[in-house]
Amino acid sequence: MTSQIFFAQLESRALVQVSGPDWRDFLQGLLTQDVETLAPGETRFAGLLAPQGKLLFDLFLTGTEDDGCLIDVAAERRDALIQRLTIYRLRAKVEIKPVDTAVLAVWPAAGPSTEWPIDPRLDELGARGYGVAPPAGAVGADEAAYHRHRLSLGVPDPDRDCPADTTYPIEANFDLLNGIDFQKGCFVGQETTSRMKRRGMIKNRMLPIVFDGEALSFGAEVLAGDRRAGEVLSGQDGRAMALLRLDRTQGAPLSVDGRAVSVERPGYLGET
Repeated sequence: MTSQIFFAQLESRALVQVSGPDWRDFLQGLLTQDVETLAPGETRFAGLLAPQGKLLFDLFLTGTEDDGCLIDVAAERRDALIQRLTIYRLRAKVEIKPVDTAVLAVWPAAGPSTEWPIDPRLDELGARGYGVAPPAGAVGADEAAYHRHRLSLGVPDPDRDCPADTTYPIEANFDLLNGIDFQKGCFVGQETTSRMKRRGMIKNRMLPIVFDGEALSFGAEVLAGDRRAGEVLSGQDGRAMALLRLDRTQGAPLSVDGRAVSVERPGYLGET
């Protein structure tokens, strides 16, 4: 039996176009993801970090046929991204401009295509498309439905879960969701990021928590017994993401405002 396919416009996301003779070299030295080998129609997940290694922007990069790329970024932060890239541009021959094209998601995805590249974080998330028609037979849904799907897979939304310059990308599982290429060479914030991965200095990660009843408050304290274990991030009724201390996720029961919660480890975490 064929499963139902859904699509939604992600109004929380917007696009920036980067083009020009130097666009690859320009982005290659800034972002956590390899850009030099990005092919037209291919999408990769990346971050732009502060020099100290904290996450500033989560990004999806899609190669275009006209020798450039589209950057999918949080709509509320698009102007800030353009400003940041412009500061870094210096003498590079690149053009950076906003593009008013709809960002869409479809799930589940039947397979990769030029119009609907698979979400690079996790195949089960589906695919993303830009200004394209929805697949035949797909049922329209709202963005909240997409986020229910994302939460069911235990995948953070960095824009919702990581206020700018407060979270390391590894804490948001970028290293497990294909958001960092540790072989690509230098990028802004690389030293801290590589050191955390190499030395195993990962004390906190974003993990899904489940509970009964209505949504928990963003920022609410998660307790392991009577000890602080972390804080609640974005979520909906019955499920949320939380930034948790890994050493306190087992043993003592977890609670938020007196309500029992439990960690539901997604498969992509492996033995981490």
